[in-house]
Amino acid sequence: MGIILQPFAWLLLFFYNLFNSYGLALILFGIVVKLVLFPVTLKQKKSMIQTSMLSGKMQQLQKQYGKDRERYNIEVQKLYEREKVNPMGGCVWSLIPMIVLIALYGIIREPLTYFMQLSGEQIQVLAAQMDWQTLAVAKGWVSQGAMDKLIQGMADKVASGELAVFADGLWKSTKDGAITGLFQNGGFNQLYLLAQVTSENLASLQAAVNAQFAGAGDHLFVLNFMFLGVDLSLIPNLMFWKKGFGWDSIGLFLLPLISVAVSTLNMKVSQATNQMNNQTKNDQMDKTNRMMLWMMPIMSLWIGFTIPAGLTVYWIAQYFVGMAQEVICGRMLKKDYEAAREASAKAEAEAKEEEKRRKEEARLERQRRLEEEKKNRGKKKPKKDAEPDQEGINREDSREGIRAYARGRSYIPGRYGGVTPYTDPNRIFRAMEAAEAGKKKKGKAEEKPEGTTQAGSIQIPESAPVQTPVPEEKPAAVQAPAETEEIEVEVEEIEVEVDEDENKEG
Repeated sequence: MGIILQPFAWLLLFFYNLFNSYGLALILFGIVVKLVLFPVTLKQKKSMIQTSMLSGKMQQLQKQYGKDRERYNIEVQKLYEREKVNPMGGCVWSLIPMIVLIALYGIIREPLTYFMQLSGEQIQVLAAQMDWQTLAVAKGWVSQGAMDKLIQGMADKVASGELAVFADGLWKSTKDGAITGLFQNGGFNQLYLLAQVTSENLASLQAAVNAQFAGAGDHLFVLNFMFLGVDLSLIPNLMFWKKGFGWDSIGLFLLPLISVAVSTLNMKVSQATNQMNNQTKNDQMDKTNRMMLWMMPIMSLWIGFTIPAGLTVYWIAQYFVGMAQEVICGRMLKKDYEAAREASAKAEAEAKEEEKRRKEEARLERQRRLEEEKKNRGKKKPKKDAEPDQEGINREDSREGIRAYARGRSYIPGRYGGVTPYTDPNRIFRAMEAAEAGKKKKGKAEEKPEGTTQAGSIQIPESAPVQTPVPEEKPAAVQAPAETEEIEVEVEEIEVEVDEDENKEG
């Protein structure tokens, strides 16, 4: 991060050495940054114009695919690719000034690191020499409770052997010999500490740092934070009257309010520039502009009362330069704005013509239906088949009784060499059951005694013996009922048919 911030620090330090004023250095820094980023601003404006020129086509896509969000997004992406427009182009370019602002915030927050090239250990020595323990609590930068907790933490580390006392307010690590102290390199502590360096104590502070780090103290110098009677190292306070009614406290309080006023004026100028060039009207863009008209001043007010006043001065300078750039961009892009206006007018005319044509087609369609209803009034409508036959398929070929599709919806009799006779599977099973029942009856009839003869339902007893021997008559063979014989023949015929079908299929 230091590699990125260092070039900005050199530029800001150059302006400070040139004018010996921290405020003028911040203003000039803001102007230079805006001038360097002017091509980026111009590119952002062009991207916005290109996007606005497609608003008419996007509205047509919205009407056509409004209910299908997925299809709408696909068509919008195709439109951007066809017109070679990057919808995020304006957003990407607008992020670059924010990156510069973040870099400047880091530089303002840590001037000892970026302006004077002091390391963490050297800053600890400087803070101990200025009695940071007493100074920070007296100025309200650190609470007494937080300072007591830091001192107790150091005592615990000394007791554990991790640290050893090096000097008043300084300790040294027993492992690597690194010097540490009570100064916490966070928030705006470096800014507060540097603001206490004056021409009276500069020599002693340089000597103390050089005693531990040869030559490091020579980089330390007095930084003049005063600008128009206001200390830019301080953070504005809403209750400014607590520090008195002098110009130093009132001027510090007015800086965030000036930032809000200039921010609002900048937004007004931007909107007026767009109206001057008759930029395409867009409801969504108008809502965004109205929201930004309220959000930007609120954000400026919040930032003004939470950061040092120096950053607020930079913010104000940025707004003034931004207003000038808006006017210049408006004149430079006047032809582009005119092209966007013509494209918008053309798209609007085409949309009206398309709407007119659509309404006319709807009217003619309604008229045709009314005339057709009048002609067909009182006539019986021809009965249509529930399902028209396909080519080569006759629905009646598949019918078996009440089963309309017994052989399948795509059945064609001659597809595999002829019509296959239909056989009900239940018929085969019934015939097999009947044959089994007949066999059981036949077996029972053969097991009856020999002394009886079955003739209908009458049994004839064996005749008495006579003198003349009569040859013994053999009992008549019991015949199976005719019904059983017919069932067996039928089963045999069905089995033959099934075998023939299997041979054909093989």
